[in-house]
Amino acid sequence: MSNDGQELLDLTVEPWADMHRIPPKGTCIVVTHAPAGDGTWGLPSHRDAPFEIEYRPDSVTVWVNGHCFHLSDKEGNPIDEGVYGGGCPAQTRPPQ
Repeated sequence: MSNDGQELLDLTVEPWADMHRIPPKGTCIVVTHAPAGDGTWGLPSHRDAPFEIEYRPDSVTVWVNGHCFHLSDKEGNPIDEGVYGGGCPAQTRPPQ
């Protein structure tokens, strides 16, 4: 999601209540992974959708239907790497 406004845009990722702020002209990409081997997303009413999104003028809430999430900018660089709900396996990096 992109912030086309002039003020910070609050981003809440649920069900972890993880808060982030998207700066003006900034973009934040939310990625999640399905926990089930059959590729479903877990919630009976949204089994084919990885997210539910609620938009408000000064904030957006993303309900992640997967078992974890991670955030990146539009170039794919991690945002706040290592603080994501459930320890997202896509964010686990081998020791350097």
